[in-house]
Amino acid sequence: MKQPIRIYLVALLIVLFSGQSLAKTFKIATLAPAGTTWMKEMKKGASLIEDKTDGRVKLKFYPGGVMGSEQSVHRKIKAGQLHGGAFSSGGLAHLYPDIQCLNLPMLFNSFDEVDYVRSRMDAVLKQNMEKNGFVLLGIAEGGFTRILSKAPLKDLEAIGASKLWVPEGDILVQETYHTMGLSPISLPISDVFTGLQTGLIDTVTITSSAAIAFQWHSSIAYITDTPLIYLIGLLAIQKDAFDTIKYEDQVIVKQEIARVVKAMDKLTRSGNIKAKEALKKLGIIFVNPDPGELARWKTLADQSVERLIAKGALSQTGVDMVMGHLKDYRNGQ
Repeated sequence: MKQPIRIYLVALLIVLFSGQSLAKTFKIATLAPAGTTWMKEMKKGASLIEDKTDGRVKLKFYPGGVMGSEQSVHRKIKAGQLHGGAFSSGGLAHLYPDIQCLNLPMLFNSFDEVDYVRSRMDAVLKQNMEKNGFVLLGIAEGGFTRILSKAPLKDLEAIGASKLWVPEGDILVQETYHTMGLSPISLPISDVFTGLQTGLIDTVTITSSAAIAFQWHSSIAYITDTPLIYLIGLLAIQKDAFDTIKYEDQVIVKQEIARVVKAMDKLTRSGNIKAKEALKKLGIIFVNPDPGELARWKTLADQSVERLIAKGALSQTGVDMVMGHLKDYRNGQ
């Protein structure tokens, strides 16, 4: 073979293999059902990412929990079957416990407080999560959880007598319930609908819009109208996988997902308000604990945070950082 032809073929092979190595399809699992606003917006974002990277980066979503629980998703990421997922804070807490710092029980009194603290904490959470092996592409608002039940629940004694669900592996919520003297039943979120139908559980804590999206509202009759925990969803990709794409493409992915999440935060907030009204129209009865009972809950919630810190499930530094921002906001008011 003549030298010029050999050089040309080598150069062609380098170009071809370089293009292949730069192309990447990120496989991402999520519990969000197909057809939900969240999935529609994420797919739009994925389409824009593919266009802006000239096909070098694609996002493929596996919705509806088809990849199993969060623990199963982590196992599949380690095995190379997936690259990331949409996780709850509890789903990443084993890697970085303080990812749960925005979820402290009965922490926030308003969305204004949420927005102030998040504007100062989101970047910190992303930086520390990356140090622990995952790139947080988005921190999305889930909203405030409330107690949904088959019987009216206005005090801890009534809640304790119910069959209360706790998300599998969610140490923060489990510790909070145990501090309150409650004995919840641990199940993966994918089993909750069946659990409500069979009577294995009869009480859950979830946001209004999620209750409708997962169809849990069809099995309950009452909502205890007290915000308990502010939920966030975390779209995370394993850092080793993310680092295989060009820096310029990483920037595009982060920018597009950030745009989607920002839009989704607004939709989620208004969606939870609309969902709450829809639940009322469906005949679900809202009940309210008296102020003394709520004060009792708050005291126990604070004690649960202290116990979580003592166990190493949260750091004092992380909690102090959140509480410091919250104090600054309240003092400013």
